[in-house]
Amino acid sequence: MKTSTSRFGAVQVGIIILALTSAFIHFSLLFPDILFILNGLGYLALLAAYFLPIEIARKNHSLLRWLFILYAAVTIIAWVMIGDKSWPGGALGYVTKVVEIFLIALLVVDGRKSNS
Repeated sequence: MKTSTSRFGAVQVGIIILALTSAFIHFSLLFPDILFILNGLGYLALLAAYFLPIEIARKNHSLLRWLFILYAAVTIIAWVMIGDKSWPGGALGYVTKVVEIFLIALLVVDGRKSNS
């Protein structure tokens, strides 16, 4: 296991921007719908755990990355199953799914960079 300090670069900035974007969108959707609020809070909690110097998160960073990926994937799957896919009424759902797909991609890239 690699213990060196990871470099903070464009991939990490992208992860932060995309996670915050998804959280903000979920907070704004059908406010005050509790499921959307919880989803936004989940993104914020995972983002904080991923980057803040929390010892348990640092020791399990790879597991945390996979939980973050899984969380975004479950959010996408839930939208596919029950989300508003009408056009243009559900357009924000499509935008959010693109954001989450890019978030997953950057988390995968970040994992590969930290393993090399």
